[in-house]
Amino acid sequence: MRSFTAAAAKNKFGELVDMARSAPVAITKYDRTVLVIMAVEEYERLAKLDAAHGPSASPIDDLDQ
Repeated sequence: MRSFTAAAAKNKFGELVDMARSAPVAITKYDRTVLVIMAVEEYERLAKLDAAHGPSASPIDDLDQ
């Protein structure tokens, strides 16, 4: 996954948006990933998966099955 520092993301926002349309992009601050920017289609796909598992489900629960 490509990454930008928060300062670089601010200065190169247009480039970041173009990149995030095809693959998620991490934003780091103080050497830690704090955000991931992704295309709305990918977000919606993940939201549907999350909703299908219900509010109390955890991806970790799937490991025991």
